[in-house]
Amino acid sequence: MPKRALLIINEKSRSGSADAEAATEHLKQLGIEVMPWKLDRPDQIATMIRRHASDVDCVIVGGGDGSLNAAAPALVETRLPLGVIPLGTANDLARTLKIPTDIAQATEIISTGVLHQIDLGRVNDRYFFNVANIGLGVHAMTHLSADVKRRWGVLGYAKSLYSALKSMRPFHADIECDGRRQRVRSIQIAVGNGRHYGGGMTIAEEASVDDRKFFLYSIEPSPLWDLLKFAPSFRAGRFEERHPVHIDCGRRIRIRTRRTMAISADGELVSRTPADFDVIPGAVKVFVPESYFESKEEVRHVAQR
Repeated sequence: MPKRALLIINEKSRSGSADAEAATEHLKQLGIEVMPWKLDRPDQIATMIRRHASDVDCVIVGGGDGSLNAAAPALVETRLPLGVIPLGTANDLARTLKIPTDIAQATEIISTGVLHQIDLGRVNDRYFFNVANIGLGVHAMTHLSADVKRRWGVLGYAKSLYSALKSMRPFHADIECDGRRQRVRSIQIAVGNGRHYGGGMTIAEEASVDDRKFFLYSIEPSPLWDLLKFAPSFRAGRFEERHPVHIDCGRRIRIRTRRTMAISADGELVSRTPADFDVIPGAVKVFVPESYFESKEEVRHVAQR
């Protein structure tokens, strides 16, 4: 159990100051001395971690996937363990790690859970926990305003995706995955390090955030109605041969597009194509509940099917 923690709360998450006070109180009750910081800009997070790295033995981030993404470079540099309090809209990393959204339960995991090493993805020198997108996912992000998140919650992701589908143009891409080459015509390429993205969709049913590999899919251009029919498959990460989806997995991926395209990762614009992806195994230590390892057994059985 950590003795002194830097607690970073995104003031724009849920209820800001109230979340910070609740998290601080729960951690103190668990015997953890807290150094609280309330920030309203994610780009401040890495600076705060580096500044106080010698003062604490744990970093706790209260926010969504964007806040965690912003913390990643400093976590890699300092090797400080990470505690997660899910206060965002999607909370996909927390979903992958089986960390509940209840503040009291999430802080309890930091006190009694298991310290476990997970992988990071990296695209063009930018880290990400969950999934990086080219195409549809980037367009959907532009439709997902703060107001849409506030009014619709996690359903805002589905709403923004539907809006993006109606205006998305296909593109051509050359994909190289661990030396295997494929040319595709696509509306969306997703490269997943973790298991979940986009408010609970699954990159692949056998994916895990500590399996030392990416899972990739590319969606062929198809009529809107056909894509909507396949929505349950994207939710479960379970695809069949009849689906307009190309699947691959590996540790190193290169993607070249005919026209330069934006890349988003964990809900943030991070780079542009051409894109070079690599996995950083065991890059971050994070407190997880015992239930995470039970879910990993389920994933392992799926992979062996």
